[in-house]
Parts: sequence; C-alpha cells; structure tokens
Amino acid sequence: MRELIVTSDLAVGYQQGKKENALHSNINVKLIQGEFVCLLGPNGAGKSTLLKTMAGFISVLGGNVFIGDKKLSDYSNKEKASQIAVVLTERPMVPNMTVYDLVALGRSPFTGFFGRLRGVDKKAVLRAISTVGLEGFELRNLMQLSDGERQKAFIAKALVQETPAILLDEPTAFLDLPSRVEIMHLLKNLAHKQQKGILLSTHDLDLALQTADKVWLLANGLPMETGVPEDLVLTNEFRKFFEREGILFDNATGRFTMANAHVKSIRLIGKGVEFKWVSRALSRSGFTTSDDPFSRFQVEIRSNEQREYILSGPSGKPMRLRTIEDLLQQLKIADEQYKLTE
Repeated sequence: MRELIVTSDLAVGYQQGKKENALHSNINVKLIQGEFVCLLGPNGAGKSTLLKTMAGFISVLGGNVFIGDKKLSDYSNKEKASQIAVVLTERPMVPNMTVYDLVALGRSPFTGFFGRLRGVDKKAVLRAISTVGLEGFELRNLMQLSDGERQKAFIAKALVQETPAILLDEPTAFLDLPSRVEIMHLLKNLAHKQQKGILLSTHDLDLALQTADKVWLLANGLPMETGVPEDLVLTNEFRKFFEREGILFDNATGRFTMANAHVKSIRLIGKGVEFKWVSRALSRSGFTTSDDPFSRFQVEIRSNEQREYILSGPSGKPMRLRTIEDLLQQLKIADEQYKLTE
C-alpha cells in the first residue's frame, strides 16, 4: 500500500518568541493508504500538536514531514488541501448554515476564487452527505443537529475534499457511547472501503483497541510506540503509557482497574456472552475469576430454557439465582457470613 504521510526524525512543539519548546522529537511514523490509525495518550501528551504539525498548521521544530517524496513545507496551501483533509476539535458555527453549505466548503480547493459549485461539485457534496449517513439532512440547520449528526457533517466536509489522507482531532469528544461507536466504525469503513489513510486522536482506549488497524502511543518522557493494538498490549506498552499509581491496565480484559481491587478469587464455570457479562459484574464487585476448584466461591452459569446462576460457597449448599443482580446480592451476603466465621 502507498505511504501517504511519513515523518523523519520529526520534532514537534511550539515557538515561544525566539525559543523553541519541543514536546517530542525523533518521531518516525507512516500513515498508509487504507489504514485506520488511532493516536492515543494521556491529556497534555501533545497529540493535537502532532496532528497539526503533520497537517502543516504548525511548523516542524526538527526533522521533516513528507507527502510522497516531497516535503510538506514545499507544498502550497492549495496543494496541501488536495492531499490532507483535517477535522479539528474547535468547530466555529455560522448561524443558519445548513449541512449542504458546510459540506460544500470542502470543495473550495476545486471551485476557485469565487467558490461556484459546478455540477460535479454538487454531486460530490451530495455523495459525501449520503456516505456519512445524513441523506435527507441537506437543508437541516447545523444548530438543529445532534452532536453525532454534526460530527458526521464535518466528516463529510473532509470527505468531499477527496484527499487520500484525513486527520481528525478528538472526533468522538463529547459524544454519547452509541454515537462514539458509530463514528469510529464510519471512519474505519471509510479507510477500508475508500482506501483512505485515516488518523485520529482519541481518549477512547476501549474503542481504539476494538477498531484500530494500528495504534500510535504518545506520552511525555517516552519514545513514541506504534503497532497493532494486540502487540502493544502483549508487550505491555499500554501499561507503560497509561498506568498510574493506584490504576492498573488489565491485559486480559483491556480495561483499567483499581490497584488491589481484586482480593477475592471466585471460580466461574460457563461460556459465551453470559460468561463475559457475569465475569465483568464479578470484577466490578471485587472478585477475580479463575478455574481454581479450591476457590472459596463457585458460580456455574446454566443457559438452557431459563438462564440461572448456581452459587456454591463454604456452606456447601448451592443457591439457584435468576439474575446477575440476585447473584451479586447473595454473594455479598455469603462473603460477609464467611468473614464472621473465619
């Protein structure tokens, strides 16, 4: 696949008067055609600065950014607009602007000084609106859209530029969970089906692990790490970049937990989706699941005509329960009784 954006020993940061404030240096990454890449890191790590530098909005402090075999700094603004589309977190809103008006602004590299839309431009605008799932919303005022719908409109504006690469800064910020999932899958589909190179910054670690083809990890004081999500988990890179005192990253589940939260072991027998959700509920209640037959408590999941959970404890008398809520309640009672007899 074609390399769309390549950095060579890139240093990023800000110019403060005559003094350079470098946040990161020696960044060597590649955005490849057809790849969906998530840039992850703690707050203040410099993710937005890196994206803006790769887009040419901020000057490099060292090294280079290449598009093809040509330095980004050698491109004119119009040439850059034909190669990279950008969706930033800050989105100025113009009163009475419609979805169609906003998306049409993305055709400015093609429409010349007066911005007149030709037939081909109008078709491109309608096609982009349809692609992001906003067909029928063309004349809707932006202020009347939900946050998720408005974000789709900005993605359509980037899409209509017809650039090989799209960079997005926190596109799922302030969205509810269903909208975050929808936006992430929309962007992944655009990368794969339209062979775009899509790079976005996000704090949504769970969704990034589920959807990203590649992950770039950025944190203050650490060299940048890149790779497929599973490799970065198994090599403990996620732990190195995200763990803090009292907060641990669980490689098995891909979730963060409180240190020393799991002090009790419970044997869980079952399979499928019920096993996953029961395990999650038990984890939230302070239990770590295992296959140890000598665990103090045991839960067996039975998923026949009627789902039930069979709880066995030190008393040896099994309890048949119908809901996870009942299971957690009885487990709490049984655990307290066990402590009293210790």
